Amino acid sequence: MRAAARRFGLLFVSAAGVCAVAGILLGLILGEPSRGVALGWYIGGAAIVLGGFFVGNRGATRPQGEGWGPFSFNRWIRWATPEEQHESISLSALLVVLGLILIVLGVLVDPHQRLV
Repeated sequence: MRAAARRFGLLFVSAAGVCAVAGILLGLILGEPSRGVALGWYIGGAAIVLGGFFVGNRGATRPQGEGWGPFSFNRWIRWATPEEQHESISLSALLVVLGLILIVLGVLVDPHQRLV
C-alpha cells in the first residue's frame, strides 16, 4: 500500500504541477494571473475526468495482430481478457479520482469563489 500511495502521490504532484504552470501561463494571457492556477486545475481536472470516462468505456474487444489502423482492411479483433478489462476499469477510476481532486483544489484556491 505504501508503494502505491507513493506512486499516486507522484502522479498527483506531477499532474497538479503541470496544470498549475499551464494555468499561470493562461492567467497571464487572459490578464487574470491570480486566477490562473485555479483555471489550470479546473481545465486539467476536467480533461483528466473526461479521459477516465473514455478509458472506462472501452468495449470488450481489442485489436489483434499487425496492421491495425484507420485505413487497414485487415481488422482482426479478439475478446479482451479479464485482466485487460480489470486494467481498464482501474485506470478509469484512477483518472476520475485524480481529475476530481484537481477540480476540488481549483475550487479551494479560486479567488472568485468564496466557500464560506
